[in-house]
Amino acid sequence: MGPKATKKKKITKAENLRLLQEEEERRQKEEEEARVKHEKEEMERLEMERIEKEKWQQLEVKDLERKSEELEELFLLEGCFPEAEKLKRDNRLLSQWLHYIQCDGSPDPLVSQEINTFISLWKEETNETFEEVIAKSKLVLRLINKLKLILLETPPYALQDKNMAQYQGSILELQELLHLKFNRATEVLLRQASTLADLDTGNMEKVIQDENVTLYVWANLKKNPRYRSVRCSEIQTGFEIPRILATSDIALRLLHTHYDHVTPPHPVPTLFQLPSSMESHSVKDKVNNVQGAISKEFQEEHKQPENEHNSVQVEEIKVEERGDIEIQMDSVQEESEDKKYKLEMKLLSETVSAAQLLLLENAPERTYFFEENEVDIFQFTSLGGVYHLDILELPPQCKPVKGWMIMEILKEGLQKYVYPPATTEDFETENAFPPIDVMLQVHKNVIFFEDPTVARWDAEGKHWKTDGISNVSYKSGERLITFSLETFGPVTLIQDTHINMPYQSWELRPLDVNRVLLTVTTVFTEIQIHIKEDLCMLASIKLNNKKHYSILEGKWMTLISFIIALKEAGLNIFPTGHSHFYVVTNYKVPLVEMKAYRQMALLSPAFAFGWSRWNTQCGSKNVVFKVSEHLNKEEPIQNPNWALLMFNGDRAQRLKIDEYSEAFSEALKEETEFHSTVYHMVKDFASEGAMEKIRSSKCQLIDSVCHMLLSIRLLSYS
Repeated sequence: MGPKATKKKKITKAENLRLLQEEEERRQKEEEEARVKHEKEEMERLEMERIEKEKWQQLEVKDLERKSEELEELFLLEGCFPEAEKLKRDNRLLSQWLHYIQCDGSPDPLVSQEINTFISLWKEETNETFEEVIAKSKLVLRLINKLKLILLETPPYALQDKNMAQYQGSILELQELLHLKFNRATEVLLRQASTLADLDTGNMEKVIQDENVTLYVWANLKKNPRYRSVRCSEIQTGFEIPRILATSDIALRLLHTHYDHVTPPHPVPTLFQLPSSMESHSVKDKVNNVQGAISKEFQEEHKQPENEHNSVQVEEIKVEERGDIEIQMDSVQEESEDKKYKLEMKLLSETVSAAQLLLLENAPERTYFFEENEVDIFQFTSLGGVYHLDILELPPQCKPVKGWMIMEILKEGLQKYVYPPATTEDFETENAFPPIDVMLQVHKNVIFFEDPTVARWDAEGKHWKTDGISNVSYKSGERLITFSLETFGPVTLIQDTHINMPYQSWELRPLDVNRVLLTVTTVFTEIQIHIKEDLCMLASIKLNNKKHYSILEGKWMTLISFIIALKEAGLNIFPTGHSHFYVVTNYKVPLVEMKAYRQMALLSPAFAFGWSRWNTQCGSKNVVFKVSEHLNKEEPIQNPNWALLMFNGDRAQRLKIDEYSEAFSEALKEETEFHSTVYHMVKDFASEGAMEKIRSSKCQLIDSVCHMLLSIRLLSYS
């Protein structure tokens, strides 16, 4: 047998009561210790808050004391914007003068008499060949582009309404005349179709092209019902025509204009919401108000000194020589001229700021509607030009008679063949007019990030539509698109305007003297832009992290021309006043955004700026971005020491958090202060070399960087 089990000792009632008392005493002690600890922590927290509040108040007082001084210094630095505007105005005048003295025979499109004479004289010319029209079209396209650039580059306050209407009217007249000339030249070509017939097929095939236009004409001279496949290997174009066309006196024409003269300009919204900061009806009204105020100020400030000068002059005539009086008069005149110049620059500064703000605040209400299948021209963009597809009636052919060539010229000129006809009662089957299969080559200089959509021009409604088009297939490698078209007419390829918005990230960093690099990364691409003084250049493009060649690379252009070229190439990173309807934006107060771009541009010669993920969490009244001094301009930023800044238009502060913090906080970084401007905030940790680089930079660079930032709107669309 094993050992006998020990009997458990029974706890008495007195011992149980004692244990309960000890437990209660321990619990009370712990509660007391916790209460004392909590009170201590709360007191420490309150003390910390008091200290932080006092420190914050001290910083606010300090910031307020130096605010006027900082704003005055910033105003002087931002004098580069009116100075750059003045240079652009002088360049526009110089350009007009150079054209005047050049005397090359080309009209000045800004002078209505010259452009009207040019149009009238060209209308009178007849029987021009297609080659002659193409040669003349180069001048016409230059005139149209010059007028468009004038409308885009001239600030709204510097362009009168009558001049704007004149330029727009001249553009439309030149576009219509150019297309009319192409039609007449096509007629001249088709009259000679029988003499240009191919020996193998008996039909005529002709290709004429240059950098702006591609023409392909096929004339059905043999009318062979079995010849239904029309192919041109030279330009990768083809048609599959039905039997009725294969047996008709018709010609097929593809006129591919690498530009778009079909899409109308964006309509002006019926309702226009003006910026809250602008009480006048337009920038022009604001400019007039400012100009009037400054003119009044100028008169008041000079009224009293003039009286004093008159009284002094009377006294001095009695006691001094006239030479001394003339010296004094010259001095007063110089002072007056200097004062006038300063007031002029002040006016220009106000107008430039108003125009910059308008770029961000031009956000109309959506009061327009689109029909079913109509292309929303605010959401989609035509790329690669327009393919004018036409079925033409073959004109009477020239005939040799006794050594002469007899040609019958129809009074009505070139006529289109209606397909399908308005009435089909005379035809046996409904399938006599099937859709025509078309194959087109996509323009080599255009980038489509997704398969393009085909749209046809509705001449009656004056808009693009997507109905009447089927069996669309796109081969991206060969850049060929095929589709079936119910009726011929102008056709274009469209892409979502905002396909690259919102941006994923961005970076702005200095390169060599008066040159910076802006990198914008989107879902599909990475675009690098060089800005040098008043010129821009596409540095590189990456598609799917691979280098992609573009014809725009290495070409320096003016800023507006560069923006237009990027849009036409499918690289649109420039929001419009309607973009917020189609893109999820990170809305920022326009005035805050504008001030941030202006000061980032000021600092761009010596500091790099970058995207911050906290910009989406700091509210609409603040912007957050990274900044780092960068004087080694030859190399990209390697592990930069980024500072995180927050700016609300009136106050800049350096944040304690970094990009990898768990949550957003407005807490100040240790040993930093508030400042009224980003410039002075950065100045606290900048080197003297960096600040000297900023002060010595050219105004054209600062202005160009600011304009580019305003156009791309990195802080709202990323």
